[in-house]
Amino acid sequence: MSSAPRTLTLHPQDNIAIALADIAAGDVHGEVKVRQPVARGHKFATIPIANGQNVLRYGQIIGQATTDIAAGDHVHGHNLGMGAHGQDYAHASEATPLNSTAQTRTFDGYHRADGRVGTRNYLGILTSVNCSGSVAKFIAEAAEKSGFLDNFPNIDGIVPITHGTGCGMSGENEGYETLFRTLAGYAQHPNFGGILLIGLGCEVMQVADLVGGRPIRADGALRYMTIQAEGGTRKTIAKGLTELHGIAELANTATRKPAPISHLMVGMQCGGSDGYSGITANPALGVASDMLVGHGGTTILSETSEIYGAEHLLTRRATSIEVGEKLIDRVRWWEDYTARNKGEMDNNPSPGNKRGGLTTILEKSLGAVAKSGNAPLTDVYLFGEKIDKSGFVFMDSPGFDPCSVTGQIASGANLIVFTTGRGSVSGYMPTPSIKVATNSEMYARMADDMDVNCGDIITDGVSLADKGAEMFEMFIAVASGAQTKSEELGFGGVEFVPWQIGAVM
Repeated sequence: MSSAPRTLTLHPQDNIAIALADIAAGDVHGEVKVRQPVARGHKFATIPIANGQNVLRYGQIIGQATTDIAAGDHVHGHNLGMGAHGQDYAHASEATPLNSTAQTRTFDGYHRADGRVGTRNYLGILTSVNCSGSVAKFIAEAAEKSGFLDNFPNIDGIVPITHGTGCGMSGENEGYETLFRTLAGYAQHPNFGGILLIGLGCEVMQVADLVGGRPIRADGALRYMTIQAEGGTRKTIAKGLTELHGIAELANTATRKPAPISHLMVGMQCGGSDGYSGITANPALGVASDMLVGHGGTTILSETSEIYGAEHLLTRRATSIEVGEKLIDRVRWWEDYTARNKGEMDNNPSPGNKRGGLTTILEKSLGAVAKSGNAPLTDVYLFGEKIDKSGFVFMDSPGFDPCSVTGQIASGANLIVFTTGRGSVSGYMPTPSIKVATNSEMYARMADDMDVNCGDIITDGVSLADKGAEMFEMFIAVASGAQTKSEELGFGGVEFVPWQIGAVM
């Protein structure tokens, strides 16, 4: 396409086009006169579409016309809705292995005793329950005020991991199991050089159960206590600082050393999406994902509620029928989960997504799946479940970004890449997050928060291959210690959001 096209048709079968700039009523594009103003990122019909007829983008169904649509009409929520979208899953029918690269690339990371490699070296103060959250913050604040880390130059910082659950819940259901996996995953995460685990003492999520009489970390850099057993807040703070010092002495011995990039595990997210997400940033990230997988690394796609309607594109790439069926089992779980909680799978896109040009969850999902590139789907994991296979994998999660990223980190992601069209701001200690803008206008407006601009794919004709390669190189640089914008701004203090499933009692 030209350096600055004004419209784009993504597939020969599509009956809509995407506006790449604001289009006025009466403008002619190709053989179509646009009948109403169409904002950048929104859609207009290229041929007449009858009431009830499928609307196609990417050559896939994104919904059905809810009224007759004339050629040139703006297509959005006023005339496009969800319809029947049954898919042929064709499990494992298109699982074509990527060509493995013979080139050996490395990054400088922290080698851990369990064989994994961290991209950061933090101390974590992990809480079993909301009731110990304030004390965890008090310990971190006391350490900061005392200049605690001045004697530990190899430690990146102290991260209190607090949350709003851990009690008032069943101790036997999937909600408990999900939280248990999440906390255990953070305790073992390679981006932590050591962990101090703090509970209250009487909560459902018992510290003793988390520790279980076994070493959580192979390096021994974990200490634990409860506020009630220590004798209250002040005594816990004092004891916590002492224990933290011992952990820091262990963590400070770690230094960055070369490691194959096969040790990178990248969680892929999109949030605050727009009509450009599935055209620029997401497919470019798909290129970078394929490049990392080709080097033996791992990439994680999540947000099950935001692949809905596009899951057939993933099941076809599954390495086996069983892997494809595991994904569909999670989709069916979500259909039941939303129904019994009086929700619906099409409660997404969000208002911001819709202002950016996305209309139905089918349209959003098709763009979101583009992050996964073309690699075979190796396996499907539960939220926070430890990922034990390399390649492209899927982890079940909500579409709520902080919650989804929390699960990916608990599963082992040591790097996050987050594409956004509206301008999401966040960060996810202990794992660095690369922010990728889908359009140049937002990138210019929010440059302090964005690491990569993919809008130049439209404005300057940069290829998806080149932009994907740029992201791939940034993976390696950030994994080796280069700071992301969200790290420079200090994000990460409130983005630990475990998935709360079940009744609060």
